[in-house]
Amino acid sequence: MVQQLFTQGSLFDLQTVIDYGQSVINVAQELLKPLLENRPLSTKTIQSQMNRHFHGTAAESAWQWKDAYEAVEVAQILYLRQKGYKLLLESPLTVLLELEKLVALCPTQTRRSEESVQLQQFSTPLPLAYLVAKAGFIKADDLILEPSAGTGLLAQMAKLRGASLMLNELAPDRSKILRRLFPGTPLFGVNAEQINDYLARISQPSVVLMNPPFSSSPKINSRNSQATPRHINSALQRLADGGRLVTITANWFSPANPSWRETFVRWQEKARVLMSVGVNGKVYSKHGTQIDTRITVIDKVPADNHRQIPCISETLDLPELLALIQHLPQRSPWERSNIKAATKAKVVQLPKRTTVAQPETVSFLPDDIVVLEYEVVEWSATEGLKDTLYETYRPQRIRIKDALPHPSLLCESAGMALVSPPAPTYKPHLPQNIVLQGKLSEAQLESVIYAGQAHCEFLSGSYIVDDSWDNVTVAGNNEENTIKFRRGWFLGDGTGAGKGRQCAGIILDNWCQRRRKAIWVSKNSALVEDARRDWCVLGGDAKDIIDLSNIKLGDPISFTQGILFCTYSTLRSQKNGKSRLKQIVEWAGKDFEGAIAFDECHSMGNAMAQEGKLGMVAASQQGIVGLRLQNALPQARVVYVSATGATKVSNLSYANRLGLWQTGDFPFSSREDFVESIEGGGIAAMEIVARDLKALGLYLARSLSFEGVEYQTLEIELTPTQERIYNSYSDAFQVIHHNLDRALEACNISGDKTYNRAAKMSAVSQFESHKQRFFNHLLTGMKCPTLIKAIEQDLVQGLAVVIQIVSTNEELLKRRLDEVPASEWKDLNLDLTPREYVMDYLMSAFPIR
Repeated sequence: MVQQLFTQGSLFDLQTVIDYGQSVINVAQELLKPLLENRPLSTKTIQSQMNRHFHGTAAESAWQWKDAYEAVEVAQILYLRQKGYKLLLESPLTVLLELEKLVALCPTQTRRSEESVQLQQFSTPLPLAYLVAKAGFIKADDLILEPSAGTGLLAQMAKLRGASLMLNELAPDRSKILRRLFPGTPLFGVNAEQINDYLARISQPSVVLMNPPFSSSPKINSRNSQATPRHINSALQRLADGGRLVTITANWFSPANPSWRETFVRWQEKARVLMSVGVNGKVYSKHGTQIDTRITVIDKVPADNHRQIPCISETLDLPELLALIQHLPQRSPWERSNIKAATKAKVVQLPKRTTVAQPETVSFLPDDIVVLEYEVVEWSATEGLKDTLYETYRPQRIRIKDALPHPSLLCESAGMALVSPPAPTYKPHLPQNIVLQGKLSEAQLESVIYAGQAHCEFLSGSYIVDDSWDNVTVAGNNEENTIKFRRGWFLGDGTGAGKGRQCAGIILDNWCQRRRKAIWVSKNSALVEDARRDWCVLGGDAKDIIDLSNIKLGDPISFTQGILFCTYSTLRSQKNGKSRLKQIVEWAGKDFEGAIAFDECHSMGNAMAQEGKLGMVAASQQGIVGLRLQNALPQARVVYVSATGATKVSNLSYANRLGLWQTGDFPFSSREDFVESIEGGGIAAMEIVARDLKALGLYLARSLSFEGVEYQTLEIELTPTQERIYNSYSDAFQVIHHNLDRALEACNISGDKTYNRAAKMSAVSQFESHKQRFFNHLLTGMKCPTLIKAIEQDLVQGLAVVIQIVSTNEELLKRRLDEVPASEWKDLNLDLTPREYVMDYLMSAFPIR
């Protein structure tokens, strides 16, 4: 961590800004001296040098013990640079014993930081690093990739053999150390679970040495058992043909473990596992753990027998492991290339399953299906436009005979109205009564036409999707097992335009063309009834909608056709190796060409990690699983539906079927490039993107018009009693605010030395949000008597009254009901007054214990 040292009193009395990486190396250079003399490193020596070079003590938060342990590991690297070349001339067993003696001189790492626990930062012990490098059979002309470089122990072992390096490390502090230790070496800072994608234009390594996190992924708090196979899978894709990968994993990640055997079998299609052997946990004792690990060696050459995988289940000591490594076969020859080599991966192959015959769930296929005819008209920017912020909306390029206008007047922003979509050629197949009876208005039929037009096209380029459905890479020319992604379409209509009805219309169009499977994803489970309503209005049956929540996780979906409805939270759920996503993909089939409607698709926002006000914001799980579903079903007809799709750039990071990046339709080479560029332009840039999408026929955004609506402000004068109540509560919040400042100082969160700026921001944010909710509730209550009188007067005049409730306090009511014992349910007496906000804040959010 970069430490800033201030003199007492003022933030601006800045004396020193510490170079973290150089400071760690300075400490390591001092610790190297006793190591060269074969003297043990004492805690007192380490502490003294850390205090000196970090200009403060651990108690003053100038440094952490994790920083000190990093310095000890760097000292071992510096030792190798002085004595390692000569040491490697000895016999392998002698080298191993000497390295064990060196490690024994170092202290045991007994203290952990939050980062080290969360990211499972257990560096490779030096003797084990020697064996891993030896298993790689490294030569001077090799290019070595270490995807999780840590402090560089594995990298230094490869460096001793004269090889070139490529390093990757996600942790910022460790990256600073590596940058100082290995100047001039390519150093990346990406999530190694997608290392192949990030390094797509970088030379392919001939050897990968890796010690990835066993069950931890960035920004994911819970244990993630898929982390290890994802790291290895992506690294294997990046590895050059004929290259070798040597990895340290948890002992449970073994071909002998039934849970992971099929993963190894799939790898055998493009690579060959040479060895998988357990390692006794005592090798990690100096790193503060005794966990058993496993070394796996994989060559990137196809295996002769996919299911025959050499594996030793027992855990061995290092000398026994050395004997096995010495009998490994030599590596295949390789040629260094400075251009991206094509990776060989297979398109996802869905497992075969036996399906019990079921009666058809679908109740109808209309007899009166007709091809929807329409007239294409010319349009110019001056046609009927007025000098206003919003323009009355009517389809610009088409006229549909007998189609009825939308029941309510629609409008479009002036900026969007100046852009015309292209002339369509696609003609939907719909029941005749859809048009004649006005079940879909002219504007809604336009959506069905342009969605079908987009779905007739594919994005430019060919791609390869790996087995995890996370990694999508551009395929080279003449490469096998490539896929193309069908282009998607975005519906950005506002409330009242009938987005659900339009989704049903798009699905019905495909249904009438005998694509009788569809997927409808929405925000919450209650919306399944809205989906049934919209489908039934168009002539369908409620039984056609299959609610996924009624089917057990992991069970095959027995219906042979229908509209599968699920929520985003259901889509991301998984347990015991079973997932809803896999369940859906198996039901759809790998050649699925039906519609996928992502209703309220902004729920998939933040599908990629990005910088926030308080640091990096992790990619949302809903966004990630939404991308996986799109990657798993490349031929699906995707429809994105959201009224807020073009308000934030992060709300478009999941929309990879629009071709906004990597396809040549827009000048963005990647999703990250698109987000970064548009964020810099703000809302104006988002408007330009929306206009361009409409011009391509990929986006429509209409809203209900407020033409003819009149506004009248109802002014409410507070009574003296209400003023007294308001002032009393204002005084109370002043008391809380004053004591909040004192509490933050007492906790060392603010004051002369601000130890945690984020904590202060969080505490103040909690206070301000509770205060706003409190006074909103209070003022709403004060308005109600006058509002009720106004409502009564309107009713006397025969007017219809519509009340919009902004906040219903539903969650507060649920919490109060949960607190009521069952014995009191017959006589409920709940307090939902504004003062509950004050009590909740003081009990749960005020920063004291």
